[in-house]
Amino acid sequence: MRRSRITAYVTSLLLAVGVALTGAATAQASGTVAATGYVALGDSYSSGVGAGSYISSSGDCLRSTKAYPYLWAAAHSPSSFDFTACSGARTGDVLANQLGPLSSSTGLVSLSIGGNDAGFADVMTTCVLQSDSGCLSRIATAKAYVDSTLPGQLDSVYSAISSKAPAAHVVVLGYPRFYKLGATCLGLSDTKRAAINGAADYLDSAIAKRAADHGFTFGDVRSTFTGHELCSGSAWLHSLNLLNITESYHPTAAGHSGGYLPVFTSAA
Repeated sequence: MRRSRITAYVTSLLLAVGVALTGAATAQASGTVAATGYVALGDSYSSGVGAGSYISSSGDCLRSTKAYPYLWAAAHSPSSFDFTACSGARTGDVLANQLGPLSSSTGLVSLSIGGNDAGFADVMTTCVLQSDSGCLSRIATAKAYVDSTLPGQLDSVYSAISSKAPAAHVVVLGYPRFYKLGATCLGLSDTKRAAINGAADYLDSAIAKRAADHGFTFGDVRSTFTGHELCSGSAWLHSLNLLNITESYHPTAAGHSGGYLPVFTSAA
């Protein structure tokens, strides 16, 4: 009789523990299921400048239906999709204008940011218009900024994302190298092209480190763009376009579908 009571007690205890654990797992699973919204943040490399097919309501932000966030959302049908990436955005713009849709129901966030803070547009203008030495000097200034100031700015953005969307998986996308080296190509000198590629690597390394320190996933697009740089004969980037200067040095629609989308899909 005593053994039966002990057996019954142990059985009840195990059952209670099992129910508790199952309940906790169910609650965790339901929380995961609930956090299924997707928010796309960032600069022109996320909004889709250069891809065409711009959404008229996006105005100067130039959000494209051919940009990788839009393509991913169309293919995966998240419970909600908020596309706030904007042409010309810097870290401060993301903090001030793009984080509104983030919430506890956000399950996925994509982001490319840092290039404008580091002076991307001015670097390219300088390298196009000035000598090799002028180009190298401007790139050195940009690298110094990446070392001294950009990490703190990225930290502010990444921390804000984590605070507003604690359940989200965050994928930080980098930037491609611009030029295929060693190829015959009109335009910038080999010295400038190599230096610009080196600057892209330098920026990507800094962004990847900050992303990792925040527990985010870094999406490296340099591999998918290899063979499709400027001067490759099959470029997924616009070269200098005086008729539409905004699209210069930005990914084409093929750059988004073939360069960015596979990396983001794998990381997401």
